[in-house]
Amino acid sequence: MSIIDNEAELHAAHRDNHTHRDVNGGWLRPAVFGAMDGLVSNLALMTGVAGGSVSQQTIVLTGLAGLAAGAFSMAAGEYVSVASQRDLVQAELDIERRELRKHPKDEMKELAALYESRGVEPKLAREVARQLSRDPEQALEIHAREELGIDPGGLPSPMVAAVSSFGAFALGAILPVLPYLLGAGALWPAVLVALIGLFVCGAVVSRVTARSWWYSGLRQLALGGAAAGVTYALGTAFGAALG
Repeated sequence: MSIIDNEAELHAAHRDNHTHRDVNGGWLRPAVFGAMDGLVSNLALMTGVAGGSVSQQTIVLTGLAGLAAGAFSMAAGEYVSVASQRDLVQAELDIERRELRKHPKDEMKELAALYESRGVEPKLAREVARQLSRDPEQALEIHAREELGIDPGGLPSPMVAAVSSFGAFALGAILPVLPYLLGAGALWPAVLVALIGLFVCGAVVSRVTARSWWYSGLRQLALGGAAAGVTYALGTAFGAALG
Protein backbone atom coordinates (compact mmCIF):
# COMPACT_ATOMS: atom_id res chain seq x y z
CA MET A 1 0.00 0.00 0.00
CA SER A 2 1.34 3.42 -0.96
CA ILE A 3 1.84 6.30 1.47
CA ILE A 4 -0.95 8.24 -0.24
CA ASP A 5 -3.38 5.32 0.08
CA ASN A 6 -2.40 4.86 3.73
CA GLU A 7 -3.01 8.56 4.49
CA ALA A 8 -6.36 8.43 2.69
CA GLU A 9 -7.37 5.41 4.77
CA LEU A 10 -6.35 7.11 8.01
CA HIS A 11 -8.27 10.23 7.01
CA ALA A 12 -11.38 8.17 6.29
CA ALA A 13 -11.07 6.36 9.64
CA HIS A 14 -10.71 9.67 11.46
CA ARG A 15 -13.72 11.12 9.66
CA ASP A 16 -15.88 8.09 10.44
CA ASN A 17 -14.87 7.88 14.11
CA HIS A 18 -14.68 11.59 14.87
CA THR A 19 -18.37 12.20 15.23
CA HIS A 20 -20.28 13.41 18.26
CA ARG A 21 -23.80 13.04 19.49
CA ASP A 22 -26.02 16.11 19.67
CA VAL A 23 -25.18 17.30 23.19
CA ASN A 24 -27.93 19.92 23.06
CA GLY A 25 -30.53 17.23 22.53
CA GLY A 26 -31.93 18.75 19.33
CA TRP A 27 -35.54 17.72 18.75
CA LEU A 28 -35.08 14.39 20.52
CA ARG A 29 -34.65 15.65 24.05
CA PRO A 30 -37.76 17.91 24.31
CA ALA A 31 -39.89 15.37 22.43
CA VAL A 32 -38.92 12.43 24.63
CA PHE A 33 -39.09 14.37 27.88
CA GLY A 34 -42.46 15.86 26.88
CA ALA A 35 -43.83 12.38 26.23
CA MET A 36 -42.32 11.14 29.47
CA ASP A 37 -43.91 14.00 31.39
CA GLY A 38 -47.31 13.17 29.90
CA LEU A 39 -46.88 9.49 30.72
CA VAL A 40 -45.85 9.95 34.35
CA SER A 41 -48.30 12.71 35.22
CA ASN A 42 -51.33 11.08 33.61
CA LEU A 43 -50.49 7.62 34.92
CA ALA A 44 -50.11 9.03 38.42
CA LEU A 45 -53.35 11.00 38.09
CA MET A 46 -55.30 7.96 36.92
CA THR A 47 -53.89 5.60 39.54
CA GLY A 48 -54.56 8.18 42.24
CA VAL A 49 -58.20 8.41 41.21
CA ALA A 50 -58.46 4.62 40.79
CA GLY A 51 -57.19 4.21 44.35
CA GLY A 52 -60.36 5.90 45.56
CA SER A 53 -62.47 3.00 44.21
CA VAL A 54 -64.29 5.07 41.61
CA SER A 55 -66.02 3.84 38.47
CA GLN A 56 -64.20 2.96 35.25
CA GLN A 57 -65.92 5.88 33.51
CA THR A 58 -64.49 8.28 36.09
CA ILE A 59 -60.97 6.93 35.56
CA VAL A 60 -61.23 7.30 31.77
CA LEU A 61 -62.67 10.80 32.08
CA THR A 62 -59.88 11.72 34.48
CA GLY A 63 -57.26 10.43 32.06
CA LEU A 64 -58.71 12.35 29.11
CA ALA A 65 -59.07 15.52 31.17
CA GLY A 66 -55.49 15.15 32.41
CA LEU A 67 -54.30 14.72 28.82
CA ALA A 68 -56.10 17.84 27.59
CA ALA A 69 -55.23 20.02 30.57
CA GLY A 70 -51.59 18.94 30.63
CA ALA A 71 -51.06 19.26 26.87
CA PHE A 72 -52.58 22.74 26.69
CA SER A 73 -50.67 23.81 29.80
CA MET A 74 -47.40 22.55 28.34
CA ALA A 75 -48.06 24.26 25.00
CA ALA A 76 -49.00 27.59 26.59
CA GLY A 77 -46.06 27.52 28.98
CA GLU A 78 -43.59 26.59 26.25
CA TYR A 79 -44.93 29.29 23.92
CA VAL A 80 -44.66 32.03 26.55
CA SER A 81 -41.24 30.84 27.69
CA VAL A 82 -39.72 30.67 24.20
CA ALA A 83 -41.40 33.91 23.07
CA SER A 84 -40.07 35.75 26.14
CA GLN A 85 -36.58 34.38 25.59
CA ARG A 86 -36.74 35.35 21.91
CA ASP A 87 -37.87 38.90 22.79
CA LEU A 88 -35.00 39.23 25.25
CA VAL A 89 -32.48 38.04 22.66
CA GLN A 90 -33.88 40.41 20.05
CA ALA A 91 -33.56 43.32 22.49
CA GLU A 92 -29.91 42.45 23.13
CA LEU A 93 -29.28 42.14 19.40
CA ASP A 94 -30.78 45.59 18.85
CA ILE A 95 -28.37 47.01 21.43
CA GLU A 96 -25.42 45.33 19.72
CA ARG A 97 -26.62 46.51 16.31
CA ARG A 98 -26.75 50.12 17.52
CA GLU A 99 -23.27 49.86 19.02
CA LEU A 100 -21.89 48.51 15.75
CA ARG A 101 -23.46 51.39 13.88
CA LYS A 102 -22.40 54.13 16.31
CA HIS A 103 -18.98 52.84 17.39
CA PRO A 104 -17.68 50.47 14.69
CA LYS A 105 -13.99 51.01 15.53
CA ASP A 106 -14.51 50.35 19.23
CA GLU A 107 -16.46 47.20 18.45
CA MET A 108 -13.71 46.05 16.06
CA LYS A 109 -11.08 46.62 18.76
CA GLU A 110 -13.24 44.71 21.22
CA LEU A 111 -13.43 41.76 18.85
CA ALA A 112 -9.67 41.85 18.24
CA ALA A 113 -9.02 41.90 21.98
CA LEU A 114 -11.29 38.87 22.37
CA TYR A 115 -9.27 36.90 19.81
CA GLU A 116 -6.03 38.01 21.47
CA SER A 117 -7.28 36.71 24.80
CA ARG A 118 -7.71 33.34 23.12
CA GLY A 119 -4.11 33.18 21.99
CA VAL A 120 -4.20 34.80 18.55
CA GLU A 121 -1.24 37.07 17.77
CA PRO A 122 -2.21 40.77 18.13
CA LYS A 123 -1.53 41.69 14.51
CA LEU A 124 -3.45 38.70 13.18
CA ALA A 125 -6.30 39.28 15.66
CA ARG A 126 -6.69 42.89 14.46
CA GLU A 127 -6.69 41.77 10.81
CA VAL A 128 -9.27 39.05 11.45
CA ALA A 129 -11.48 41.51 13.33
CA ARG A 130 -11.13 44.06 10.51
CA GLN A 131 -12.15 41.57 7.82
CA LEU A 132 -15.06 40.20 9.83
CA SER A 133 -16.34 43.70 10.54
CA ARG A 134 -16.65 44.71 6.89
CA ASP A 135 -20.15 43.21 6.63
CA PRO A 136 -22.47 44.71 9.33
CA GLU A 137 -24.70 41.62 9.50
CA GLN A 138 -21.72 39.28 9.71
CA ALA A 139 -20.20 41.50 12.39
CA LEU A 140 -23.47 41.36 14.34
CA GLU A 141 -23.53 37.58 14.10
CA ILE A 142 -19.92 37.27 15.26
CA HIS A 143 -20.41 39.65 18.20
CA ALA A 144 -23.65 37.90 19.20
CA ARG A 145 -21.94 34.53 19.25
CA GLU A 146 -18.81 35.71 21.00
CA GLU A 147 -20.39 38.07 23.55
CA LEU A 148 -23.89 36.68 24.06
CA GLY A 149 -23.36 33.05 23.12
CA ILE A 150 -26.32 33.01 20.71
CA ASP A 151 -26.86 32.48 16.99
CA PRO A 152 -29.12 35.23 15.57
CA GLY A 153 -30.20 32.95 12.74
CA GLY A 154 -30.99 29.99 14.98
CA LEU A 155 -33.54 31.43 17.41
CA PRO A 156 -36.28 28.96 18.36
CA SER A 157 -39.85 29.44 17.14
CA PRO A 158 -42.46 29.81 19.92
CA MET A 159 -45.13 28.18 17.76
CA VAL A 160 -42.97 25.19 16.89
CA ALA A 161 -42.08 24.79 20.56
CA ALA A 162 -45.73 24.97 21.61
CA VAL A 163 -46.98 22.50 18.98
CA SER A 164 -44.18 20.01 19.63
CA SER A 165 -44.73 20.19 23.41
CA PHE A 166 -48.49 19.70 22.96
CA GLY A 167 -47.98 16.70 20.67
CA ALA A 168 -45.28 15.05 22.78
CA PHE A 169 -47.23 15.42 26.03
CA ALA A 170 -50.46 14.18 24.45
CA LEU A 171 -48.68 11.17 22.95
CA GLY A 172 -47.34 10.16 26.35
CA ALA A 173 -50.56 10.92 28.23
CA ILE A 174 -52.75 8.85 25.91
CA LEU A 175 -50.88 5.60 26.63
CA PRO A 176 -52.41 4.87 30.07
CA VAL A 177 -55.87 5.80 28.72
CA LEU A 178 -55.57 3.67 25.60
CA PRO A 179 -56.31 0.25 27.19
CA TYR A 180 -59.56 1.61 28.61
CA LEU A 181 -60.56 3.04 25.25
CA LEU A 182 -59.87 -0.38 23.68
CA GLY A 183 -62.15 -2.17 26.15
CA ALA A 184 -60.02 -2.93 29.22
CA GLY A 185 -62.05 -3.16 32.41
CA ALA A 186 -59.22 -3.04 34.98
CA LEU A 187 -56.39 -0.74 35.92
CA TRP A 188 -53.48 -3.15 35.41
CA PRO A 189 -53.44 -3.06 31.55
CA ALA A 190 -53.18 0.74 31.67
CA VAL A 191 -50.32 0.53 34.19
CA LEU A 192 -48.56 -2.12 32.11
CA VAL A 193 -48.77 -0.11 28.87
CA ALA A 194 -47.60 3.04 30.66
CA LEU A 195 -44.62 1.28 32.25
CA ILE A 196 -43.58 -0.18 28.90
CA GLY A 197 -43.82 3.32 27.44
CA LEU A 198 -41.67 4.70 30.26
CA PHE A 199 -39.01 2.07 29.65
CA VAL A 200 -38.97 2.87 25.91
CA CYS A 201 -38.73 6.62 26.59
CA GLY A 202 -35.89 6.05 29.03
CA ALA A 203 -34.09 3.86 26.51
CA VAL A 204 -34.45 6.53 23.82
CA VAL A 205 -33.09 9.17 26.19
CA SER A 206 -29.85 7.16 26.34
CA ARG A 207 -29.13 8.52 22.84
CA VAL A 208 -28.39 11.93 24.37
CA THR A 209 -26.68 10.64 27.51
CA ALA A 210 -23.70 8.45 28.33
CA ARG A 211 -25.87 5.80 30.02
CA SER A 212 -26.74 2.43 28.51
CA TRP A 213 -30.26 2.00 27.09
CA TRP A 214 -31.30 -0.62 29.61
CA TYR A 215 -30.13 1.48 32.58
CA SER A 216 -31.97 4.59 31.36
CA GLY A 217 -35.06 2.51 30.61
CA LEU A 218 -35.13 0.79 33.99
CA ARG A 219 -34.47 4.05 35.83
CA GLN A 220 -37.41 5.76 34.18
CA LEU A 221 -39.62 2.72 34.69
CA ALA A 222 -38.75 2.69 38.40
CA LEU A 223 -39.40 6.42 38.84
CA GLY A 224 -42.71 6.31 36.97
CA GLY A 225 -43.76 3.16 38.80
CA ALA A 226 -42.94 4.77 42.14
CA ALA A 227 -44.99 7.86 41.27
CA ALA A 228 -47.96 5.69 40.29
CA GLY A 229 -47.64 3.61 43.44
CA VAL A 230 -47.51 6.62 45.75
CA THR A 231 -50.50 8.33 44.15
CA TYR A 232 -52.49 5.07 44.24
CA ALA A 233 -51.79 4.77 47.96
CA LEU A 234 -52.77 8.39 48.52
CA GLY A 235 -55.93 7.92 46.47
CA THR A 236 -56.83 4.88 48.55
CA ALA A 237 -56.23 6.76 51.80
CA PHE A 238 -58.17 9.83 50.70
CA GLY A 239 -60.99 7.68 49.33
CA ALA A 240 -61.32 5.88 52.63
CA ALA A 241 -61.21 9.15 54.57
CA LEU A 242 -63.84 10.81 52.40
CA GLY A 243 -66.01 7.72 52.28
